[in-house]
Amino acid sequence: MPELNFTHLDPMGHARMVDVTPKDATHRRAVARCRVFMQSATAAAIINREVKKGDVLAVARVAGIQAAKRTSDLIPLCHPLLVGAVAVNFEIGDDFVEIEVSVDTVERTGVEMEALHACSVAALTIYDMCKSADRGMTIGELALWEKTGGRSGTFRREATPDPS
Repeated sequence: MPELNFTHLDPMGHARMVDVTPKDATHRRAVARCRVFMQSATAAAIINREVKKGDVLAVARVAGIQAAKRTSDLIPLCHPLLVGAVAVNFEIGDDFVEIEVSVDTVERTGVEMEALHACSVAALTIYDMCKSADRGMTIGELALWEKTGGRSGTFRREATPDPS
């Protein structure tokens, strides 16, 4: 097993913000996904725009974009980044909404946290807008699916086969 290197700890084990000033700014991209599981009637109401609070996916899309831009305000050791682009997309299944967020930047550090944060806030927004009809919803499967750019190179998650 490779040795773990936690970059957010100084030699004394204290939290620190990583010094990225020696790095060159390069194009970096990250893609995250998660799912909001719900009753099939809730998914149908989202598709048919029958949710009383409004267009669930439109509001969740804006919430995800805002979250990507404000990640460093909530994750203590994240660097504030100039986010170049954010795309929030949805796939609706019989009993879930899948959210995929991609974030691009030209910076000295990656945007994995921005993509994950945006994905989770979009999911929470869906929950908030639909909770009066379906309090049993759950949010899960939040994961980084792709990361490109930077010294560590490219990461792509392998899709796991559907057990059904």
